[in-house]
Amino acid sequence: MAKHDPDLTLLFQALSDPTRRAMLSRLMEGPAPVSVLAEPTGMALPTVMRHLSVLEEARLIETEKTGRTRLCRARPATLQAATAWLDDQRRIWEARTDRLEAFLATMQDEETSDEDRPDA
Repeated sequence: MAKHDPDLTLLFQALSDPTRRAMLSRLMEGPAPVSVLAEPTGMALPTVMRHLSVLEEARLIETEKTGRTRLCRARPATLQAATAWLDDQRRIWEARTDRLEAFLATMQDEETSDEDRPDA
């Protein structure tokens, strides 16, 4: 995956807000109308709609309007891009810490062997 993938940027920006994360968590349980998503936030409907549009732009959710009701659904497959990127980062950092650990062990072994030598 590219370092500066615009879709990944949108995804992480969408997930950066706790209100949006809460809405997405609720939608992972199943589809819900906007009114249900708005209820726990205490926010005005236009504010809730803005949060939902950010989630929709990042393709984390999809919405469907039926009559006067707008139903929202999670798109969990979109999170796979974030998971893949995070897995790559984890592998990189684990390799770095493994190399650091090996280097420190070598340094400690050298220090121990220097202490065991008699002074000349």
